[in-house]
Amino acid sequence: MTAYFEEFISKYKKILETELATAIDKLEAPLTLKDAMAYSLKAGGKRIRPLLLFAAIDAFGEKPETGLQTAIALEMVHTYSLIHDDLPSMDDDDLRRGKPTNHKVFGEAMAILAGDGLLTYSFQLIANDPYLDSDKKIRLLHLLSKSAGPEGMVGGQVADIQAENRNLKIADLEYIHNHKTGRLLTFSVMGGAIIGGATELELTLLEKFSGHLGLAFQISDDILDVEGDEGIIGKPIGSDNGKLKCTYPSLLSLEGAKTHLSSHIEEAKHCLAQTNLKTDLLENLTELVAGRDR
Repeated sequence: MTAYFEEFISKYKKILETELATAIDKLEAPLTLKDAMAYSLKAGGKRIRPLLLFAAIDAFGEKPETGLQTAIALEMVHTYSLIHDDLPSMDDDDLRRGKPTNHKVFGEAMAILAGDGLLTYSFQLIANDPYLDSDKKIRLLHLLSKSAGPEGMVGGQVADIQAENRNLKIADLEYIHNHKTGRLLTFSVMGGAIIGGATELELTLLEKFSGHLGLAFQISDDILDVEGDEGIIGKPIGSDNGKLKCTYPSLLSLEGAKTHLSSHIEEAKHCLAQTNLKTDLLENLTELVAGRDR
């Protein structure tokens, strides 16, 4: 990783963390709800999705700050999905990033409402963005709602629930992860491209890039569930196996999953190379996904 990339991550994570807190503080809403929303937003993480959005904007020579409200909205949608994933009726997890999950701290009802609040507030933030014109706002709102909704993340979650205790083929597993994880990662890149003023060809190539990156991200996640460090990941190792979930290592073996991961990373890089954009930040983030430890 280059010094420039490390500076980019440090700078924009710091900006994002500050603005996430500000966005919650200025809400005219019950304090307990704001506390529950802020609790999960402050839980940390690599902030891969907003960083991808910032990097995609940078690839077009535009200032990443122009996508700040969209980045905040994106992280809120992602955080809402984690709160709901952890609920007793879903994955029933006690820990998230080494801390008690939202429902363990605030109760199940407030956790559900905190997730609902984050999801709906995200659209308000984009709609009120003073730096984007109406056309870009409409395109972003349409893409985010599709990526997060029944044709995207929610649909993928349903498929994931229905797949428990079943023997899946690799195509079935890829459908789940293309939707449950991949669609929001695709929005990260495509949202940045829309803000940056991409052509149709550039959008097509970046969509292919993000598709490979999304699958690579999930394969990496499955590998970490087998051989990751529980102290770093912040949740128990082997939780997928304990819940009888189908994963890439269970279908392909651990080594097969690693080979599959490398293949998607190479395809992602190939798509980036075809864009003729300034993609060094996106390339570094791709490497980060490939070698992540949490």
